[in-house]
Amino acid sequence: MKRIITSICFVVSCLFVHTLRAQNLTEFNKAPLKQHVYVQLPIGSIKAKGWLLKQLEQQRDGATGMAEELYPEKDNLGKNSDWLGGDGSGWERVPYYVKGLVALAYTLDDPMLKAKAQKYIDWTLSNQQANGLFGPPKMKDWWPRMPMMYALQSYYEATNDKRVIPFLSRYFKYELANLDADPLKEWGKARAGDNMEIAIWLYNKTGDQDLLKLVEKLKRQAYPWIDIYNNNEFYFFGDDFQPKHMVNVAQALKFPVVYAQLQDLPSNLEALSKGIAHIMHDHGQPEGLGSGTEFLAGTSSIEGVETCTVVEWMQSLETAAKVIHDVKIGDQLEKVAFNALPAQFSRDFKNHSYYTLPNQVQSIHGEHGFNQDYATGIVSSPYSGYGCCRYNMHIGWPYFVKSSVVATPEKGLAVITYGPMEIETVVAENKKIKITEETNYPFEEQIRLKVELAASTSFPLILRIPAWSVKPGIKLNGATLKGVKAGEMFTIGRKWKNQDQLELNFPMEITTRAQVNNSVSVERGPIVYALEIKAVNKVTKTYPVTGFADYEIHPESAWNYGLMINKSGLSNANVLKSEMPENPFIAENAPVKIKVRAKKIPSWGLGYNKVSAFDVPFSPIASAEKQEEVILVPYGSENIRLSCFPVIGEPKKINKTLVENFDEGMASNWVFYGGGWFWKDGQINAASNAGSGGYGIKGSKYVANGTDFKDFVYQADVKINTAGDAGLMFRVSNPAIGPDAYHGYYVGLDQLNGTVIFGKASGQKWTVIRSGKYPVEMNKIYTLKIVAKADKFDVFINGSVQPVLSATDNQYQSGSIGLRTYNSLASFDSVKINTF
Repeated sequence: MKRIITSICFVVSCLFVHTLRAQNLTEFNKAPLKQHVYVQLPIGSIKAKGWLLKQLEQQRDGATGMAEELYPEKDNLGKNSDWLGGDGSGWERVPYYVKGLVALAYTLDDPMLKAKAQKYIDWTLSNQQANGLFGPPKMKDWWPRMPMMYALQSYYEATNDKRVIPFLSRYFKYELANLDADPLKEWGKARAGDNMEIAIWLYNKTGDQDLLKLVEKLKRQAYPWIDIYNNNEFYFFGDDFQPKHMVNVAQALKFPVVYAQLQDLPSNLEALSKGIAHIMHDHGQPEGLGSGTEFLAGTSSIEGVETCTVVEWMQSLETAAKVIHDVKIGDQLEKVAFNALPAQFSRDFKNHSYYTLPNQVQSIHGEHGFNQDYATGIVSSPYSGYGCCRYNMHIGWPYFVKSSVVATPEKGLAVITYGPMEIETVVAENKKIKITEETNYPFEEQIRLKVELAASTSFPLILRIPAWSVKPGIKLNGATLKGVKAGEMFTIGRKWKNQDQLELNFPMEITTRAQVNNSVSVERGPIVYALEIKAVNKVTKTYPVTGFADYEIHPESAWNYGLMINKSGLSNANVLKSEMPENPFIAENAPVKIKVRAKKIPSWGLGYNKVSAFDVPFSPIASAEKQEEVILVPYGSENIRLSCFPVIGEPKKINKTLVENFDEGMASNWVFYGGGWFWKDGQINAASNAGSGGYGIKGSKYVANGTDFKDFVYQADVKINTAGDAGLMFRVSNPAIGPDAYHGYYVGLDQLNGTVIFGKASGQKWTVIRSGKYPVEMNKIYTLKIVAKADKFDVFINGSVQPVLSATDNQYQSGSIGLRTYNSLASFDSVKINTF
């Protein structure tokens, strides 16, 4: 026994060569900042193991490690980059990349990656101007310097390089002195929270009060994110697209929390949760964040999320978890990390997709009609979509690892997220500790924590107990602890001894969650499940760098399934467990699958453009097909997927009467297709989408898919705010993104031409059935009413006794109602429909 103890102590002492120095680089908030705020451990303190390590190694061997070879141009990562003193124009690309590269290099302790990063770090630190400004001299923009500061922060915490603190101090003095003359604009104005976070970090190092003045100035010059999140004001800025650009929205989620450290007010602390609630209600997707292509894009299952959004949303939650000690933040972070993040990449981390869709049944070249559309936007490629994501995506997994466990002011530790890893740091009065986290979580329910200490010591260990867990439990050295509750942070304050062991048990159950068009997603613990689709990859382009290519992904098995659900949940769902593979994000080898019963829906297929599927049909939906057993796999294990499932059953749609006054916000079970729609002052408004290439306001639709009306009186208030037309849709089916991408009728007020028009869309073709002169003024409310009886239609305006327009047509017999604009901004209210 004595020999064993001696050996353990020797091993422990060897393991902590760096920890005491590293922990001394960690400072908690100094007055007057908010107290009881957690602090991240210096990078390198947490080492990934198991499946989590595999993700980092794939980055090293794939897109991160090979980035300079893939993007060797001087305006990208070439040797003539202006971030290396050359004549290129790297703007945000180099700082984005170096931010993730440094984090990955020191998390893996990889010499090759460190060397790649060092040249950028050294050039940046060695070429600061005398006035304190850093970066390429010709670059007149505050924004790209912000991600580079994160890179310098990580680098300093890993190396204690004495150049970093005075370097940042000089820059922040320059910034404070020059922001009035050269205020934040565009991306810097949107992303000021990043700048503020690093300034607070530096204040805790130096105590320089000017840094707090800088934070206040940055806050004043930034967009009013606190109000935006609290009041759902993303679309309130007209042609200024920055506050509705989803990457900005995700990145600025940290803004109120960062500022709350200076102003500890409920409105600041609550803005995060309120903002996320607004986003998820109006734009939420099954994988745990909001859509954005690139602007906030609604709940449709065929809208996408950008890779930059995923990693920035994660970092915002990682920051928030240190300030707000709420279990929900860790739950949300894990959901995004375990689902959305791996879904953005090829299984080997060589490619990414600029956008991913909840229902993405193929990945091929072609335009979707997104506000910002790219023919390569969902193609798996080192060059998918616009260039930002291929540089920014590298922070995802390394930042997740380094933020999983944090230091607490009580000289303890708090576990925010779980996974296989090792934590080496100090607790209490600089007592060295190593915690080994042995687990295949989230693919298993048990997590084993083994504590190694050179000497027994007292400190608090705080554990997040997921809200989704069913009867969670914790055992300490085999003894069950009392008071463990789902959705709470559980603190164990005791004198810890070497070889103490904790066993965490977080039982998972299969659940469904409501999604767009009354569909459901399937979850088990933090994992979202999608239909296993057999797929084939078709290489469309190869690159000089060996092993890198573009490829389209085509389905080789049926995907148009609806689930069988009874009162107790999924019909006969079974969990299928298998051996844990090296990489669990490969569908074929997924360690946990779910078998469920389903039926095909023959009427559900590819949309008009044959690029994406039609939106998930409204549930319940009938199917005469035979019942089958299908397999669901983790969302992040596929690059094509179906995750919003229709439910098989007797159709139930509103078909008698409907009144929608939009008193509470966006209406339930209304979905927009193209452009943007938002609620303000009791009205629904079509959003400005300046900079969207015209897709945003050409035929943007807001459709109540849960309705089915045949003969009726349908009216609403319509106010046209810019030249163009707007009006009412009816007898609509198969709505999609695109001006005339629907089947059904439309009556519109055309302000530009002074007419009222009645027409129909079929096969993406618009046909005018009847039109007539009618003077339409901008910013004036018109009550537009349609009376439909069989094939006869009468249009009334502002209570006119006689119809202003009458027409006949017999193509469409019944369908949904909705609102539509074409080349205009418009507001709608007081929707009312009654059948005869």
